[in-house]
Amino acid sequence: MSQSRLSELTWREVRQAGEEGIALLPIGSQEQHASHLPMGTDTHLVEAAVDRALDLLAKDTSPAEVVRLPVLPFGHSPHHLFAAAVSLSAATLGAVLDDVLDSLVTSGYRRIMVVNGHGGNDEIMRLAVKRFALRSQVTVAACSYWTLTSGAEAAGRPDVTPGHAGWFETSLMLAACPDLVRTPVPARGDVEPPPLFDNPPYPGLTVERHGEWERVGGSTDDPSGADATQGDLLLDDRARGLARAIQAFDKATR
Repeated sequence: MSQSRLSELTWREVRQAGEEGIALLPIGSQEQHASHLPMGTDTHLVEAAVDRALDLLAKDTSPAEVVRLPVLPFGHSPHHLFAAAVSLSAATLGAVLDDVLDSLVTSGYRRIMVVNGHGGNDEIMRLAVKRFALRSQVTVAACSYWTLTSGAEAAGRPDVTPGHAGWFETSLMLAACPDLVRTPVPARGDVEPPPLFDNPPYPGLTVERHGEWERVGGSTDDPSGADATQGDLLLDDRARGLARAIQAFDKATR
């Protein structure tokens, strides 16, 4: 697979790559992740997933061209402002994505993929790409890295995946950026009643109650059992799923 970074190309190389290539935009966030993970956790993890996926695709025998954009480090995080966050409003994030996509199309790209690392961005990202494809001659894909799996990993705990600042994200950070994890990782006790955003009273409901993120201390589950080995398996599985998704997108849109 031919891979390059947009910020390292000349404008002529950018134009040439746009003729056949896929522009890949990672998006993250800057927000509280309890007391043991850094503000940029979602940004670090989406970059790690993309890195591994592109490393896997570099070994592909049917190469496609991927131009990787710099990660967008800010997302929609108003629910984390009780502690600390740098948050874009939903309208602003949608407008930023619209401007980036429009710039890429103007620069010659007709295939674009957005890879997300923060739950608060997911709905906004998906709406942005749907709206953009209605008015522009382009094919756009969107995904959140944790939803794409190869189906092979055996370390998963779907009950707390992806969660927030809990077992899943902490395990991934111990594998991807261990120096940024504050150890020992503190245990999180049971919170009663459980927050409704993570435990809706009926399947299919989305429920948000004022003040619950602050009440649970900024995390959804206990991170103290997180493990770097499990995190490596989890991250590798998501990377393999992402690599397969890029391959499928390439094949369907060539």
